[in-house]
Parts: sequence; C-alpha cells; structure tokens
Amino acid sequence: MTPGSLANGSMSSTFLLSGIPGLEHVHIWISLPLCFMYLISILGNCMILFIIKTEPSLHEPMYLFLSMLALTDLGLSLCTLPTVLGIFWTGARGIGHDACFAQLFFIHCLSFLESSVLLSMAFDRFVAICRPLHYASILTNTVIGRIGLASVGRSVALIFPLPFMLKRFPYCGSPVLSHSYCLHQEVMKLACADIKANSIYGMFVIVSTVGVDSLLILFSYALILRTVLSIASRAERLKALNTCVSHICAVLLFYTPMIGLSVIHRFGKQAPHLVQVIMGFVYLLFPPVMNPIVYSVKTKQIRDRVTHAFCN
Repeated sequence: MTPGSLANGSMSSTFLLSGIPGLEHVHIWISLPLCFMYLISILGNCMILFIIKTEPSLHEPMYLFLSMLALTDLGLSLCTLPTVLGIFWTGARGIGHDACFAQLFFIHCLSFLESSVLLSMAFDRFVAICRPLHYASILTNTVIGRIGLASVGRSVALIFPLPFMLKRFPYCGSPVLSHSYCLHQEVMKLACADIKANSIYGMFVIVSTVGVDSLLILFSYALILRTVLSIASRAERLKALNTCVSHICAVLLFYTPMIGLSVIHRFGKQAPHLVQVIMGFVYLLFPPVMNPIVYSVKTKQIRDRVTHAFCN
C-alpha cells in the first residue's frame, strides 16, 4: 500500500510520520543539525554518567539524582532517534501500529520519569539548604534508591494502559501524524471511535504527574527562598542560590516546551502546523541536549572533571 493511498483515508495497519511540512526537499540538510544535536545529547549524557560513576567524590545525593536525569535524557534521545533520522535521511515515514504504541509508551514514560527526577532534585536542594545538618541522614543511598524506584513505578503504572487503550480502536481515517515520532494525544485523534476515555485519562495523567510535580517544585523553591533570605551574609545567600541555578535551568528546559506542546495539541487547533512540529522537536530534543551543557558549565565538580578529561 502506497503512502498516497494511506493518506486518502483507507483502513491501514501503519501510521505516517511527518518531517517538516513544505521543506521535504531539504530534509537531508535539516538532518545535519538534528544529527549534531543527537550526538551532543548522547555523548553529553554518557559523559555525565561516566564522570559520576568513576569519581568517588561525586557519589553524593545531588549527583546520583543528576545521573538519573542523564539516564532519562539518554533514553528519550534513543527513543526518537530511529524514526526522526529515518524520515530525514531516507523518507521512511511508515510505522506499524504496535511499533508506534511501543514508542509512545517509552516517550511518555521517560518524560514523566524526568518530571519525577526533577522533583527529586528539588527535594535534594530543599534538604541541602533548609536542613543542612540532617542532609546525610535524610538522603541516604537507600532513600535515593527508593525514590528512583517509586519514580519509575509511577511512570510505568500510569502509562502502561495507554498502548492497550489505543490498540482497541479502529483507525480508518487519515493515518498522518504531525511529528516524526508517536504521541498519545496525536494517535488517539486518528481513531474512528469515541476517544473521550483516552482524553480524560490523558489529562488525568498529565495533572497527576507534571501538574503535581511542578507545584511541588514551586513549593520547594518557595521554602528555599524563605530560608535563603533569612541568611545574614549576602555572600552565603548567593552561594546557596548558586547551587540551585543548574536545577532551575533544567526545570525550565523541561516544563516550558512540554506545557507549550500540550496546550497546542489540546487547545491550539488554529495554530500553524509548523509551530506544532517545531515545538515537538524542542520538547524532546532540547532538554537532553542542554542539560549536560548546563550542568557541565554551572557545576564546578562536573566542569573540573570535563576540563581535566579534555586537557589530558
């Protein structure tokens, strides 16, 4: 079955992913910066993981949470890399239903896991600044391990039903998706059935993960700010706040494009298709690329190890 016949609305067993509309003739050139970004993401996050693993002085709560963030970002990059580069290199747009459902499971699961990790890092900063004398006794390796397992468990439990909810639908309309990868909120719109249950459950998942996590992060920083402002020394206040800069950047890099893309998908039906495509790339590519750079620049211990590695 040809892509043209699929797009005409016949029943199909595949979806059609999309590159950048109107720029198909330069996809091969667009693939160059995309490849560069994927390379930075994969090498940068692997470097963070390697440095933390091989440097005993970095086996502390802050850096263990950072390694979780790097591992999650690495997973997100690897989830989308095959379909994105497949489209821009070879024009391979087709993806089977089961492969699409598997991809969206991992994308959403890792995205919500990243939200959990960012919340855990906010808790780490709260304890370090507001309860410094109890830091080592509160954030033990056992507690950190339990936080990690709870984060993974929550993400998997909430996302696990989605592929099965989508699999039960018939897909008889146009199979064309807006992005170079599969997302639940897009795939469900292609179903020839009532998607109200999927829409409600999808909103519940977003509110119970990203919504709750972002509010708790804001609450943590409100308490941190109150504690910092009570410090008499200006130098000590700046020193305390400086330890939060990298995390604040990571939070903004993650939540801003995610919320923007969700708003566009649910409420921005009149938004240009190109805006959706660009926001999709920013949502999944920007945080994994920028997080290793931000932490390498703003965290002295990581920066020193990177400098040492390249200088030698």
